[in-house]
Amino acid sequence: MRALAATGPRQSDRATACRAAVFDACLRLMTILAPTLTQPMALDETLRERGHAVLDVAGLASLIREAGLRELQGLARLWEDLPLDGHLRDGGSYRRRRHGCFVVTGERVEAVPHRAHWQPAVYNALHGGVERWFEPLDARMSEAAAWNRLLVALGRCASALRGARPWFVEGHPFRIDTDGGIGRPTPEGAHRDGVDLVAVLLVARHGVKGGETRVFEARGAHGLRFTLSEPWTLLLLDDARVIHETTPIQPLAPDVRGWRDTLVLTYRAGGFQSP
Repeated sequence: MRALAATGPRQSDRATACRAAVFDACLRLMTILAPTLTQPMALDETLRERGHAVLDVAGLASLIREAGLRELQGLARLWEDLPLDGHLRDGGSYRRRRHGCFVVTGERVEAVPHRAHWQPAVYNALHGGVERWFEPLDARMSEAAAWNRLLVALGRCASALRGARPWFVEGHPFRIDTDGGIGRPTPEGAHRDGVDLVAVLLVARHGVKGGETRVFEARGAHGLRFTLSEPWTLLLLDDARVIHETTPIQPLAPDVRGWRDTLVLTYRAGGFQSP
């Protein structure tokens, strides 16, 4: 009995540790559930039928050509110079961003004077109804040939979805970091943006877990979840048909500095949203 009493706690500790390891492994598997990829030739059809589509880096290269992709990848260093978002109503300091506006008409991209980002509260319950002024895009980004090529290519996607017209585009490079222990890519929760097309381009993901993308039917019960983990993966969303969110990120370990970099581009017909 003494032997049992002596070994029992150690066995219990080992069992507990084993269960914890299995649970942690399951969590990690959940966070890297891969999206279903769309072939570039089927992009427009998939977007019309499902309301969303995901292209991998090869698919992105087919949209903007290999040279455009290489130039775009060269801009990734500009995410190191994003100012803090001073408008977070949850008091957080985990989000950095810039903002720029353009009009895309066919093959032509026209930058417009710097303006506030505004959304109605019906689309953004946390930050809606407020003019939010962010620092403008770095000129090395907004004047790059690859930037124009990307905006034109996504304009073609928007036109295939809604019909050809001028597109009012807002560009948002984001960095969500875990310096405070947790970062929230979508602090407003599951939402629509009040536009026609939303494009989310994953630029980098470093030292984090979480950040699961969730896409739901706006008028239905169907939804799915996946994690964008490969840099230069592109998610396209028909904003009229689906609601989306991304779950919080956490560092992989307490001493790890983690972040998730994205570029979000929204396309809207008829003009920019304004008060």
